[in-house]
Amino acid sequence: MSYDVVVVGAGPAGSAAALAAARAGLSVVLLERGPFPGSKNAYGGVVYGRVLDDVLPGWWDEVPVQRWVTRRSTMILTGHQALTVDFRTSDWGQAPYNGCTTFRADFDGWLAGKAVEAGAQLLTSTVATGLLREGGRVVGVRTDRPDGDLRARIVVAADGVNSFLAKEAGLLPKTDAAHTTLGVKEVLALPREVIDERFGVRGLEGVDVEILGCTRGIPGGGFVYTNRDTVSVGVVVSVQHLAAAKVRPEELVADLKAHPAIAPWVRGAEVKEYTAHLIPEGGYDAMPELHADGLLVTGDAAGMCLAAGIWLEGVNFALGSGLAAGRAAAQAIAAGDVSRAGLACYRKDLESSFVLQDHKRLRRAPGLVLSERVQQRYPGLIADLVQDLFTVTNPTPKPGALRLLRAAAKRNGVKLRHLAADGLAAGRTFR
Repeated sequence: MSYDVVVVGAGPAGSAAALAAARAGLSVVLLERGPFPGSKNAYGGVVYGRVLDDVLPGWWDEVPVQRWVTRRSTMILTGHQALTVDFRTSDWGQAPYNGCTTFRADFDGWLAGKAVEAGAQLLTSTVATGLLREGGRVVGVRTDRPDGDLRARIVVAADGVNSFLAKEAGLLPKTDAAHTTLGVKEVLALPREVIDERFGVRGLEGVDVEILGCTRGIPGGGFVYTNRDTVSVGVVVSVQHLAAAKVRPEELVADLKAHPAIAPWVRGAEVKEYTAHLIPEGGYDAMPELHADGLLVTGDAAGMCLAAGIWLEGVNFALGSGLAAGRAAAQAIAAGDVSRAGLACYRKDLESSFVLQDHKRLRRAPGLVLSERVQQRYPGLIADLVQDLFTVTNPTPKPGALRLLRAAAKRNGVKLRHLAADGLAAGRTFR
């Protein structure tokens, strides 16, 4: 069979691409290797849907939300200490909202349904086994279906972090463990009223907690997210350093759940689900080429996940890049040029949007956030400094803040000149 566009992968990026292309009047087929969109996805985070405002007006009335995030916390842990910066606002609990927790099996199915409503054809339980080529140009995909090949003027590779299609096209180099993290998550069942009481929320209010200092010094971090009647708890850690440490990822999750700051939230909870998945965290400098003759690469396949400490986002970049891919396919087909040059409009669109502008501006963030001092030394320094500041020393007079900083830095093996240098680097990174 032949189509204008074949989209491989019915995650947020693929479904967004299929939606945009179908709305432009193109014939589109959306392939999903699982039995339904979202069946193969493991996700424990927050979906930020602002990018959908113009595409699906009032989307928040339809999206399968678990809770709207009205409280965002950043927590620093040591083995016996916890420091939390906690922010909450009622603004995020009303339209147009800011972010929501959701299950990908629900969210992906909903978004793929929107693509189908726009005219795309959804084929599930279908694996794209390779690219079809003619004269060096991609002209479709091979599948494991009985009827075999699907031809297309443009193929959109939205097949995830280890995109086999992008690799086959020579756009994605061999996977570099230094640019990949492993996300591990447990979904813990608790009665809804218990979650409300323990986290101080009500109705559809939800909590997003991002955590530093909970991974035994392995570069990464942890998280806690509230759903309606479950809590997602997990860690995201460097694959390279995890292997070197010879630590099982589930041990890190167990550590996190047992920490005195986290244990009261999850006490008595029943493990409902355990999942793990790879995440591209190399940032802007690790992104592959985004297009070739007859081929576009989008979402996680293009490394579009922003891990910048205070900003941990992925689905919104998948949505933005997928919509741009669908628009680029329509523009190239309308112009009669689906070559690499004809598809260059894709990258131009991304460069003019938040997708690449945010990644480019924060390109140094992964290296800073995952550095040895930030991961292993600064959590203890910060926690010790705050503890010392709040410790009453009577009858001894209160020591000065600089003296306390020097003492905390010494205890944690930090030189003040390194602290100042990292502070300047953070200022340049997050300016």
